[in-house]
Order: sequence, then structure tokens, then C-alpha cells
Amino acid sequence: MGPAQNSALDREQGAVWDERDPLSSGAPAWLADCLFLSVVFILLPSVSMALLSTLTPVFVAVLCVILVFLFKTSQKKENKAVKPERKPEAEARPWVDEDLQDDTEIRHKDEEDGDWVESGGEEELAHVPYPASRYPVEVMVQRSQDFFSLMNQRRSVRFISPEPVPRQVIDNVIRTAGTAPSGAHTEPWTFVVVSDPEVKHQIRLVVEEEEEVNYRQRMGDKWVSDLQRLRTNWVKQYLDVAPYLVLIFKQTYGIVAGGQKRTHYYNEISVSISCGLLLAALQSAVPTCFKMSTIVPVPKKAKNAGLVTVTTTPLNCGPQLRLLLGRPANEKLLMLLPVGYPAPDATVPDLTRKPLDDIMVHL
Repeated sequence: MGPAQNSALDREQGAVWDERDPLSSGAPAWLADCLFLSVVFILLPSVSMALLSTLTPVFVAVLCVILVFLFKTSQKKENKAVKPERKPEAEARPWVDEDLQDDTEIRHKDEEDGDWVESGGEEELAHVPYPASRYPVEVMVQRSQDFFSLMNQRRSVRFISPEPVPRQVIDNVIRTAGTAPSGAHTEPWTFVVVSDPEVKHQIRLVVEEEEEVNYRQRMGDKWVSDLQRLRTNWVKQYLDVAPYLVLIFKQTYGIVAGGQKRTHYYNEISVSISCGLLLAALQSAVPTCFKMSTIVPVPKKAKNAGLVTVTTTPLNCGPQLRLLLGRPANEKLLMLLPVGYPAPDATVPDLTRKPLDDIMVHL
């Protein structure tokens, strides 16, 4: 048989073999896949049983870990779904002293520690006729204009004379501040008047130490930059020089006989109103003559003979000053006022006030 015949015979035998061998390259792909899966399904049970019999403890431990993980994950998702959305944090306000945080909400005695006075325990107040005074229109207009002219002279003066001020004037000014309205007439204010030179100096040390930190760190560049045109800094010489320092404390709650606590509603707002009356009373110490129903100003050359002050709210000084002055824990420092006559060489920034149209809306 020649080579050509042998070659043809080989090809015929190869074709027959390819048809019988599905794993050969000429077999369809799906037939090979079916054969492979059949082998796997035949061998898998025996291999699986052998592995399970050997690795059963390990398998159980791993399965427990997986189940615990899945359970905790589902719990976290449920908590996130139930938990209300958090409000975005308020913008940082370094000018708000932690000791000055407003505490005007109505508190229930069962929400606070300590013994609180039961509401409605006081007797009802009798009502009496109000002694009203009414003036003619032209007098009312003149009095209001005169009072505005007087108050328009009010300025924040940082150069104060050490000249003594009559104590009776300070007493009357404090009495005037005490006429302010307050929530449920609780009168939640305490005015600490300091004239002792050593105590004044201790107050200055506390204030200047904290104020330097305020200017350098707490207040921020923008605030410090806004104050540059006013030429203010942390040096408070007037705290030593002024004949009186008046420190106004708000009482966050009252203490009645027996040590019980009494709710002071809107205490910070009430004390702030009182501070406004105090500033007006100090300005009213400008020499004037009260004649009939009008106010007649004294000559201009004497207009600087009244009392002056500068409102100071030293940041983060409240707790130290409260301890220094022996005030109880329910009192928080709201404002500090040095009070006296203006120094002969006193100067103030040349400021202007907004016109009426910018501050009033008439409907």
C-alpha cells in the first residue's frame, strides 16, 4: 500500500475516533461541558462528606461569625433608618461666653436636681389704680425730644477720671435699673458695686489675662480687625482708675427661704433690659435742671460733667469673677461697667448713628 493510501486511511480512522471521543478538539463544546458537570456531580458528594467530617468544627465557627456579623450589620441599618436626621451644627460663635448661655426656658422641677418651689404657691396680688400722668401734646413732644438729645450724648468712654463720685448717685442709678420689667416679676438681677482698689485690681488682672487670649486666639482675625478702627485692645486701665465698677449678674434661678429654687423666666432678657435702664440712668447724671414738665439742659460747657461708662462683656471671665466676688452658683456675669467722670483729655471715636428710617419700620 502506498503512502497516499496510508494517509487517506489515517484520515478516515481519525474521523471515526473524533466522533467517538467527545473531549477531542473536534467535539461540540456543550457536549464537553455536560460530561464535566456529570463527573463533578458524581464526585462532589463523596468529597464534600469527607471535608465536612474533617472540618465540621471550623465550618461551624466560621458560620457563627458570619451570622453575628450579618445580624449586627442589619441592626445598624435599622438604627440609621429610625434615628432622626441630625441638624447641621451651628456656626461657631466665639463671642458667646459659655457662662452666658441663655437659660430662659421654662424648667419643670422634676427635670432638675434639687428642691423647686411649687408653682402657684404665692398669694394673688391685689391690683391698685395706676397713677397716670398725661401731658399736653406739645409738652410730650418737647420732653421726648429733650430726652433723645440727652441720650444722644451717650458714648462709650474708656478714659475715666479717678475723681470720686457721690455714693448716693450710684445708689439711685441702681435703683433705676431695678425698675426694669422681668418675667413673672422675678427681678433676676444682682448688681455688685466695687470701689475697693485691691478688688478692682484683682478684677483687672482676671479680665486682662482672658482678654489677651481672646484677642490672640478666641476672637479670630475678623473680629479683631473690626475693632482696630476703634483702637481697643486687652489693656483695661480704666478698671483700676474708675471710682466704681458695677458688675451685673443674672440669676438663672432664685433661692427662697428654706433653700428651695425658684424658676426665673427669661432671666437674661430681663437683666439685659435692666442694663439698658442703667445706662440711661448713668447718662441722665449729665447736669440738667428739671423745671415743671420740661427738661432744660445746662450750658454746653458743662455737658461733660456727667457720668460715663463703657459696656464690657469680657469673654470667659465670668466664673473667675464670680468666685472672686463670692457670688453663688446661680448667678452668671452678664456685663461689667466702669463708672466715673470722663477724664479731662478723654476722646471717643467719631461715629455716627443710623437715621430713623434705617432702624424703624412704620406700618
